[in-house]
Amino acid sequence: MLTGSLTIQRLLANMKPLQASDLHIKVGIAPIYRIGSHLRAVDAEPLSEDEADHLLDPIISEQQKAIYDERGSIDFAWHLPDGERFRIAMFRSGNHAHAAIRRVRAEIPSYAELHLPDVHGKLVERSAQGLMLICGVTGSGKSSTIAAMLEQVNVTRDVNIITIEDPVEYRFVPKKSIISQREVGIDVADFKTALRSVVRQDPDVIFIGEMRDAETVLAGIQAAETGHLVFATLHTSDTMQSLARMLEFFPPEERDFIRSSLSNTLLAVCAQKLLPTLDTFEARVVPATEVLINNGVVRQKIAEQEDEDLPTIIASNRADGMRSFNDSLAELVKSETVEQRVALMHSPNRNQLLARLRGLEVKDSTLT
Repeated sequence: MLTGSLTIQRLLANMKPLQASDLHIKVGIAPIYRIGSHLRAVDAEPLSEDEADHLLDPIISEQQKAIYDERGSIDFAWHLPDGERFRIAMFRSGNHAHAAIRRVRAEIPSYAELHLPDVHGKLVERSAQGLMLICGVTGSGKSSTIAAMLEQVNVTRDVNIITIEDPVEYRFVPKKSIISQREVGIDVADFKTALRSVVRQDPDVIFIGEMRDAETVLAGIQAAETGHLVFATLHTSDTMQSLARMLEFFPPEERDFIRSSLSNTLLAVCAQKLLPTLDTFEARVVPATEVLINNGVVRQKIAEQEDEDLPTIIASNRADGMRSFNDSLAELVKSETVEQRVALMHSPNRNQLLARLRGLEVKDSTLT
């Protein structure tokens, strides 16, 4: 049983020593940490309705509380005195407060610490303008990957970086670059408002925290077309879904124009999902990654609405840095980082992955 007062500050402070990535607050159960890929309840009494409703009161402002009361949900960032940062999603469920809290490391991680392939750094190194998409479902590590890529720009180029985030997670210290981080709800009303004015702020590099509607997608494409390097995230599970999602934001009569613009401005789509590791590995989770690079063939396929050919192109251009999820999963199994059964659970094509692990090469186009 947890002794003493159960406060949100104590719960958050315990996340670092426990190596917990997330904290869940729900009525009727004790607070729950996510450690690795497993949920672990705090040894404490279940939270009553009143306790859950007021547990976050010490860390939420009156302005944020008003937004929560009006909308039934709010996303915001908070930090402890030691610099530990947290991304907090507070939402109403059953007419009571629940929360999902993600611990964000205070220091910006490197590619090596994130166990990302070399292609991410190479993409940043050779890209001066265009659109770079990082996609994955919630909790897949997109924010950390974007932070590592932006930090690479920060330490290697004398450019002006503008970020638009909801909320700000990693705090950057200007190095060779200068950087301004704008938080939705605090520094600017919404993404649309921020994007309307961003090109007037003399940016070289723009980070759009989330492409969530037609206006943000169009703004990102237009910024890339006018010579900016644009990073953005999408809540999609793979590269194919990312292209489809962006097009779905627009009415059918506008999609050919968006396709044409994307085919010319897109640099790459990097998708990822986090997998639990074997107990012998130093990290609790590692990413499986998929990378689509917009070369001449990909550009033509996007423009001509032949997206269904992209998985085969990814599989046949590994030397250029492209990689499928099964390429990544096979590497993780063979390096004894991830169990085979875990890799198969996350594979988009189990038969193909099994063949890869047995030393057989099977073309993507021959299997469903």
